[in-house]
Amino acid sequence: MKLLFSLLLVTGASAFVSPRRHAFLSPLAAAANGEANGAAGEATTATPTTNGESASSLVIDKDDPTAFCVGVLGDLHVDPRKMEDYEIGREHFLKVFKDQDMGDRMAVVSLGDLGESKNCDHNDANPAELFAGTTVCHEVASEFLGSFGVPYEVIGGNHDLEGIDEFKTDAENLKVFLDQHGKPTPQFCRQVAEKTLLVGLCSTLFRDAVYTSHEVIVDDVQLAWFENLLETHPASEGWKMFVFTHAPPNGSGLRVLQENHVVNGCCWLNHSDELKCRKFIELVREHRCIKGWFSGHFHLGQDYQDSITFPTIDPAEGPYPDRGSCVFAQTSVMRGGTSRDGRQQSRLLRGNKDGFEILTVNHQKDGAVRLDATISYQDDNHEVGVYAHDDEAYEHDNYFKVKMPQFGDEGYICVDEDDDMCILTDEAIDGSGCEFCWWRLNDGRVLGMANGMLLEYDQSTLAPLGLVVSADQLQGKRIAVIDSGLEECALNFDEDDEDCASSVEEAREQAVIMYDDDGKVTVIQPNEDGSYWRKIVRNKIARMKEQRREKAARAFAEEKLGIDEDQVKENVQSSWGPYTSTSGTAKSTVVPGMEEFEGVVYKR
Repeated sequence: MKLLFSLLLVTGASAFVSPRRHAFLSPLAAAANGEANGAAGEATTATPTTNGESASSLVIDKDDPTAFCVGVLGDLHVDPRKMEDYEIGREHFLKVFKDQDMGDRMAVVSLGDLGESKNCDHNDANPAELFAGTTVCHEVASEFLGSFGVPYEVIGGNHDLEGIDEFKTDAENLKVFLDQHGKPTPQFCRQVAEKTLLVGLCSTLFRDAVYTSHEVIVDDVQLAWFENLLETHPASEGWKMFVFTHAPPNGSGLRVLQENHVVNGCCWLNHSDELKCRKFIELVREHRCIKGWFSGHFHLGQDYQDSITFPTIDPAEGPYPDRGSCVFAQTSVMRGGTSRDGRQQSRLLRGNKDGFEILTVNHQKDGAVRLDATISYQDDNHEVGVYAHDDEAYEHDNYFKVKMPQFGDEGYICVDEDDDMCILTDEAIDGSGCEFCWWRLNDGRVLGMANGMLLEYDQSTLAPLGLVVSADQLQGKRIAVIDSGLEECALNFDEDDEDCASSVEEAREQAVIMYDDDGKVTVIQPNEDGSYWRKIVRNKIARMKEQRREKAARAFAEEKLGIDEDQVKENVQSSWGPYTSTSGTAKSTVVPGMEEFEGVVYKR
């Protein structure tokens, strides 16, 4: 296989020629303003606006020791049988790197998920083995990433330790990942230019994940290393960092999310751990040396402004988002078969001491390079970002399923502190009306309706956390918040009663309920930690073992009980503790065995 793969990568690269060159305009920005977008006329040094296409105002001299150029590759999901798109994408970057010619101040960074999570006819001895995470997967990925003519760095995603048939433990799988890519540690730090660092954090759990194996989990050792790196390279000394992770951090403000990542609890870094999930944005807020953060994971394109978020926003859009000095950028995919919206794109990061540019390399348009945003440093702690074009993904509402709330937007429902009851949905939920509305409970928790589901949102960043009640269970229901504290305790706080609250805040206890026109009421109980979103999907290894047990039971039913093959699936059922199925997708929040008492349903 390595010989075959090598033959695919021997074609040469021609020079990348920009149609227009100006002393004040970088070549890639000129290409973005001309060849890639068909713009006419002379470029200017005026500050770009979002009214149409715009050239960069940043001047980058390739001989400047602070200048750098980095290619950023999203989820590769390499299938060794389908290498054409990778070969084409590589050729696009070879042209870019030849044009930039910055020597050792260029690099490629892969955001992980290197192999296809299916059998790729790669192992005759085990035709059911998944390709992702195997030794041969990392061999092929390493050879591909090493063929760009510049150094490469890579971090692991949620599929890179998926060699579950080859390796018994995550530690064994991780060692092969590190060995094949020449990495001494899961994380990396590369000084790409003067006072400029590329920093990567790696997902290191798959088999040992408490919940879904597709959560991107950065371990405590890496977190401690990262925090120390930030403290020892402060913005006050002129340091600038660009961070790379497979999934984005909670608080990034990216609004290009897939519904499945939200409801399954694998949308953000360390998603299922509330404190660690929020840790990353807290570090961003504290350390202004973090200037950019690139992520993949969602397999969605770059043709819309919501794929890039700036540290500040227009005051008309809401309050200050508190994202430090960091710009967050979503990265698409290179191969067509892995795209969720039909786009095949990568990112390009270029910069110097004055700022940086984020660009798109479009693999469906012969590698055309388009400027997406220019960020100019005002000082060590402040910068100004400008989008270079309007949204181009006009049909993106068909793909981007989960909107994130903002204070003051049309969906915000403010629960009056003096009300002991608040009807949140006046009409029965039927898929129309209240398509997006949200509210904050007295304890700070945030719940909201989106796409017919009830979700929980992070109370600080308002990022969606997970599924509370599925759409099918909300049909025909209304939602209300009611007071549930003891009245006598609310009136007399001096009583020494263990049932009484110790403060006014604790006394205002609330219950979230849903009810229908027949008078049936469901109490939506919070989890033990106070959160509401249901951690339904758990470790893939556990689910695979359960599926094998069910397969054995079906074989028993056919052979020993004489059940027909077409009926055996219905005849064989499973019973669980808190889980409801072997599915890897959170489909329903109904738990079998619920008890009814005079119309009130308690779900355990």
